[in-house]
Amino acid sequence: MHLARLGGLAVSACAFALAATGAAVALAPASNAAANNTLNSAATSGAAGSSVYSVAPYVDMSNGQEGLLDTAITGHHLKAYTAAFVLGEGCNQVWGDTLPIGNDSYTDPEIARAKSEGASVIISSGGASGLPLAWTCTTQSSIDAGYQALIDDYGVTQLDFDVEGAAVADTAAAARQMQAMKDLKAANPNLQFSITLPVLTSGLTNDGVNILKAAKNAGVKIDVVNIMTMDYYAGTGAEMGQGAIDAAKATLAQMQSVDSGYGYANLGITPMIGKNDDGSTFTLADAQTVESFAAQNGVGRLAFWSVNRDQPCSGSANSLPTCSEISQSSLAFTDAFVPYEGSSGGGGGGGTSSDFSLSLSPGFASVAQGGSATASVATATTSGSAESVALTTTGAPSGVTVSFSPASVTSGGSSTLTAAVGSSVAAGTYPITVTGTGTGGTHSATYTLTVTGSGGGGGGGSLTNAGFETGSLGPWTCTGGSTLVSTPVHSGGHALQVTPDSGGTGECDQTVTLSPNHSYTLTGWVQGPYAYLGVSGGATTSTWSNSSSWNQLKVSFTTGSSGTVTVYVHGWYGQGSVYADDLALG
Repeated sequence: MHLARLGGLAVSACAFALAATGAAVALAPASNAAANNTLNSAATSGAAGSSVYSVAPYVDMSNGQEGLLDTAITGHHLKAYTAAFVLGEGCNQVWGDTLPIGNDSYTDPEIARAKSEGASVIISSGGASGLPLAWTCTTQSSIDAGYQALIDDYGVTQLDFDVEGAAVADTAAAARQMQAMKDLKAANPNLQFSITLPVLTSGLTNDGVNILKAAKNAGVKIDVVNIMTMDYYAGTGAEMGQGAIDAAKATLAQMQSVDSGYGYANLGITPMIGKNDDGSTFTLADAQTVESFAAQNGVGRLAFWSVNRDQPCSGSANSLPTCSEISQSSLAFTDAFVPYEGSSGGGGGGGTSSDFSLSLSPGFASVAQGGSATASVATATTSGSAESVALTTTGAPSGVTVSFSPASVTSGGSSTLTAAVGSSVAAGTYPITVTGTGTGGTHSATYTLTVTGSGGGGGGGSLTNAGFETGSLGPWTCTGGSTLVSTPVHSGGHALQVTPDSGGTGECDQTVTLSPNHSYTLTGWVQGPYAYLGVSGGATTSTWSNSSSWNQLKVSFTTGSSGTVTVYVHGWYGQGSVYADDLALG
């Protein structure tokens, strides 16, 4: 998760994690074999069976907050937590403080004490500055034995595998991980598997969806897909509670596109409490919003990063490891989430009425007069049984005809939207509302149609050096490593290259003053992994793509009373360079 403290160093990470879940845990120091056997026996007899823990926030086991964890368990009814992190070193494993598993004189007694206080534990491997064993060891038998040692040494049937950055795309390591999970399940029938993945509010990244597909292809059943609803880099004013809900709905639709048997009971939600690395804030009100959504829909698990941060402080750096950087009482977020512990019975509570979700891909199009565009309308069953969904639109201007093929689908199915633009339609941007109506209610999404004249779209608007043809970056202000390049370019002789590194994002900004309280559309051509185009300041919105070829992004926004906004191109840290060219405001 984010802000893991490994070997005393605070690190920010946007991670994905795989978790095998099941029974409770206890451990004594390995030097006391008799005590270790006694505690492992107690863990087995006191296990929660094979049920998924409904609330299991992360705890950094190496940053000296043992007292806060003890208080959360004994005074705030915390019943389970996730102990982070175990690191792979070749074909061996150590805790983040570099001491070996099963023989850590700091972490092992802390886990044992938590068990004696009535808490269960999930052991987490990987984290911001480390990797699980399958990523550091290529011998399958050693990987299996290493993970089995975690189960045996700590008396657990819940394991978490936390992987981030470029490691997500390591298909060979992922294959070893899936095989290990399959082998562990055969040897430990009570194991339940979950996967935690980074998301945007629009859902999983392509790499995340590929992980789900890899698990399915390997014959591994995932009980909980746990999404990290944090660090969207959508501006400091981002609504994090609603963002988590949007991400959950979109992710479930993607999950069901891989396996129609998934439901909300197979979904987990993990925000970062307080200040996030991107400067956004997950508040106590957001926590209540997410907990309510989980209860209403039977979400399988709630977690957060981290118990260590669930207290106030006066720090100034984003996401300090031992405080939330907001005004709160100690363990206020734990109190907000813990009531959900009893509502799921291991798999999430909530009602069973039928409901569905609806999404568009793409959600926008630029069409010349007399032309047409298409988009896919995807639906998914989010609770209860599949239902018939009728598709309609409102908001199309005179001369624009919108049709669906088919006009109704069974939730889980998709339809093709076609927008045909007449030759006399005035140029402009038109938001069209696409609505699905089923027995469970209605859901809508917005399709943004930009009509251009027969000669094409507008120019650069108020942006300066929007095509990067001046030979210099100015007036853009950029992070280190950003530059102009002659290849690849979309047009002309230059394009912008933004280069993130392993520890930070890359970004170029230009602040412009537009008409106050006026609607605009920002367009631009981008390529590269997780290339973002957006605005912040007087308006806050963005979109992104993940492509090795040029594709056009569009962002519609309305200025505030000042008319001032900052246009940005952004690359996600830990990924490769992103490129931008031919930006325009209109």
